[in-house]
Amino acid sequence: MKHTPLYETHLRLGARMVEFGGWEMPISYPSGIFAEHLATRKSGGLFDISHMGRFWIGGRDSLPFLQCVLTNNAAALVPGQAQYTMIPNESGGAIDDAYLYRVGEKEYILVVNAANAEKDWLWLQKFQPNFPGLVLEDHTGKMAMLALQGPRTKAALEAVLGDIRSLIEPTRNNLATTEIFGTRIYLSRTGYTGEPVGFELFLPADIAVRLWDELLAAGSGKGVVPVGLGARDTLRLEAGLPLYGHELGKDTDGKEIPALALPVASVAISFGGIKGEFVGREALRQQFQEIILRQEGRLEIPEEKWLVPRTIFPVLVCGDSVARAGCPVYVREKLAGQVTSGTVVPYWRVEGVGIRARPGTETDKRVICLAYLDADLREGQKVQVLVRDKVAEATIVRSHIGSEAAPYARPLFPEESALAISG
Repeated sequence: MKHTPLYETHLRLGARMVEFGGWEMPISYPSGIFAEHLATRKSGGLFDISHMGRFWIGGRDSLPFLQCVLTNNAAALVPGQAQYTMIPNESGGAIDDAYLYRVGEKEYILVVNAANAEKDWLWLQKFQPNFPGLVLEDHTGKMAMLALQGPRTKAALEAVLGDIRSLIEPTRNNLATTEIFGTRIYLSRTGYTGEPVGFELFLPADIAVRLWDELLAAGSGKGVVPVGLGARDTLRLEAGLPLYGHELGKDTDGKEIPALALPVASVAISFGGIKGEFVGREALRQQFQEIILRQEGRLEIPEEKWLVPRTIFPVLVCGDSVARAGCPVYVREKLAGQVTSGTVVPYWRVEGVGIRARPGTETDKRVICLAYLDADLREGQKVQVLVRDKVAEATIVRSHIGSEAAPYARPLFPEESALAISG
């Protein structure tokens, strides 16, 4: 298995290591997944995400190449900006989802999922001959990547880098170049936790241990802790963010999940004239048109012929039956789909209301999931999840967390959404 530059550091911190996407990575540290999840939501978490694929894209043909192989409009980015995007196939599915960072006038970093990095690399290389002015390099081994997520992480970051207010805009998806230890690094306002405050850092592999140690030392007095892949998964699931192989790729029946079955895909796909043609454009345009017609009540084709018959929904499960990927979901005894990701998550009981809501001192836990369900269902719909031959009542919700009380993310429950539709 492959190791990140922080492998020995994780062992020193007592991490429990597991295989993930060909890498040996920390699943959790001695405090455990729940404690790491709670610490991130209340204070902050430091994550080693160096296992993710990082491709350097440059040269005079960098932009035309990206416009061809990605779904979003890369021309909308100026240096110092990032965007969520997808690597599409010709049939309207996703080979992977990714994040694109424009670090220079013609230089970009494309971050892809660790388990898909080799597949993505081979796919992108197929198009390289069409762009003779393209520089395409795999920097995964030479560039490390850290994530610092949570309400008190800005203070921890500034303890190491100095005042960052003049360096990077506070809004999401901004990017800055700076120096530490005499070396250039990239700092972005991105993350995979749903936290209103979060950063990701791109840095040379040879300074990863030193920077990790300094960030952790600076954050320890503020409640910032090291976090493994276990809590990274519970945090992203609570935030409703997709994981390839669950909410993207193939469903439990082995059928391709249409890219636009994922609501967040609406911000990752562009059909504008500046974007132009790209792989899978027509298939995705047909999906988009169908969804618009359905929302307007003007879709006249039968349900069995829909291009996007199901959608990914967040679902809150009553009781303590843990819904896992593959669990069937029913509405009025009719199969409506399957769970794609599910787990138990802890949360802080909130003190205060609205924008003044803050995590208190007491914790609780709940069962949540994402599910691939019939597209005509709506928020508030009551459903039933079959967990080991036991029926668990559940409700489709708008979201599991809200960020209106920034810098904190707070848990949301069905009573804060629309009235439930009896069912």
